[in-house]
Order: sequence, then structure tokens, then C-alpha cells
Amino acid sequence: MGNFKKDLEQLKRYRENNDRKSREVVQLWENSISVNIENLGKEKHIVLEQVCIAAADTFRLNIAQRCIQELYRDFPNSSRVRVLESMVYEADENYPKALQILNDIIKHDNTNSAAKKRKIAIFKALGRYPEAIKELTEYLKTFMADVEAWQELSELYLNEHDYSKAAFCVEELILHNPHNHLLHQRYADIKYTHGGIENLEIAKTYYYQTLKLNPKNIRALFGIYLTTTALLNSQKNMPQKKKDSAQKAAEWSIKQIKKRYAEENNVDHIQKSLAALEI
Repeated sequence: MGNFKKDLEQLKRYRENNDRKSREVVQLWENSISVNIENLGKEKHIVLEQVCIAAADTFRLNIAQRCIQELYRDFPNSSRVRVLESMVYEADENYPKALQILNDIIKHDNTNSAAKKRKIAIFKALGRYPEAIKELTEYLKTFMADVEAWQELSELYLNEHDYSKAAFCVEELILHNPHNHLLHQRYADIKYTHGGIENLEIAKTYYYQTLKLNPKNIRALFGIYLTTTALLNSQKNMPQKKKDSAQKAAEWSIKQIKKRYAEENNVDHIQKSLAALEI
């Protein structure tokens, strides 16, 4: 019983710290938890769910199935347990059965976010990106404040090279967290990749904003250099005043980059990086 209490406390710490630790969780199950299910008390269902997910992660499907059976015994009509069951089928690569369960859940409860997310994850795993995008777009119509969903949708659009829609998703993320310098950098990166004078101007602005929010963000300095040089090379008839400003910005960014690397005694690395930019 001593080991059981110790293992139960360890499972609780994993949950509180949001640590997946799938192999360790399965090991604890095999050590003492599996033979003490009836002694779990009020933690029984949360522990069974934790172990089920860990078992699916590590392809210990027999353990996952036992956890689901135990949960169904107490909650025979639980959609939450059915989502777990779909995850086990997904782990076994039985995607049609997993989708069948999820579609049935959504049919009876169109607001079930867990089922919708699992369905999107399956489409993504299968490389069916257009379907994943469609499902995620529908999901966000109901759960507009889901930041992780906006991030995921942005990544899916990037996979499809739809930079305008990917940028729109990042705009939504910036609205939710306007002081996150990485989001401004991400938006600038997308605009730079999309190309065109207007997008390059926007990218440059957001790289400056990134640097304002985090002066140590060296990628933003590289971004300023790349966007200003790209603007100089793409506009032969650029007004002299604007041209001078762009050249000063490029020179300033290079100077700052060299200064940062010199402070870290990494001069060789910066020389190679700058040489790569000039190719």
C-alpha cells in the first residue's frame, strides 16, 4: 500500500505540472495502480483517463482498453469516454472507426470541442489538410477565443501556401496577445515570405515592432535587413529620400547584428550568416 500511495502522488504531480510523461505513467500503472483501482477513491476517474491517454501514446492498447472499460462501467453514456475510445482507435491507426465515433458524438452535441479537435487531428495525421482546414474553420466559428486553434489553422494554411489566410490567423492571435513579440515576428515572417512591395513594407513594420517589444530578438534584426534590401532591389525608381532611409535601416540592422554576435564572441558564425544572406 505504501508504494501505491507514493505512485498515486506521483501521478497527481504529473497532472498538476501538466507533464505528459506517458512511459512513466504506464510504469506507475503496472507497478501498483492497476491492482488498486478500487482504492483510488475520488481520483479514480481522472487517474484512469490519465493512464488511458498515456497507454495510447505508448501503444499499450490493452491497458487503454481496460481503463475505458472501467470508465464505461461508471459512465456508460459519457461522450468524454467515447472521445478517449476514439483516441485508442486512432493510436491503432483505425481511423475510420475513430472518425465514426467522433462524428456520432458531434451529431448529438455540435458544441463538443474535444471531439471536434480529435477529428481535426486525424485529418491532419492523414495529410488531408483541406478537410482539416474546413473543420477547424467551422470549429472557430463557435470557439473564437481558442488561441491554440488559431495557431493550428495558421500552420495548416502555411502548409497549403495560403499566406494571406495564414497572416489573418496570426492577426487574430495578436489581438488576443498584443505584447507577444513572437507573434509579431511570425506575422512579419509570413508577410516577407508572401512577397510583394506592400507585404515587404508591412513585414518591415512588424519586425520593428518585434524589436520594440523585445530588443534582444536578433531574428527581427535579420528581418529588417532582409526586408529593406529586398525593397531596395525590387524598386528601381524608389524616391531618393526613401532609398536613403532604407539603406540606413539596412546598415543599422547589420551593425546591430554584428554587435550582438561580437558580445557573444561568435564572430565566425555571424560572418557565415551574413555571407549566406548576400548569396
